[in-house]
Amino acid sequence: MLKEIPALKTGQTVKVHQKIKEGKKERIQIFEGMILAMKGKTPETKTMTVRKVTQGIGVEKIYPLSLPSLEKIEIVSAVKTRREKLYYLKRKYKKKLKEKKKK
Repeated sequence: MLKEIPALKTGQTVKVHQKIKEGKKERIQIFEGMILAMKGKTPETKTMTVRKVTQGIGVEKIYPLSLPSLEKIEIVSAVKTRREKLYYLKRKYKKKLKEKKKK
């Protein structure tokens, strides 16, 4: 369970650390990708859709923020977006997204 939820927005590239149980062992798996959508209003129902491209194949995962196996979420970078849902990135998007300057 996350102790602190960072200020997440669409267009941010994040690393999601999730605890995975394999038999008796536990390990932490990291999924790094861009947030396409944030849904839900209350902290219990809030979910985020994260997408990454691995070996030319797009992979999407939907994470409920109240998931007990989530260890932490790191924000790697952010891009400037005008939309709340970035579903157009699933198609072959030709334009580059402009990265926000760090303050």
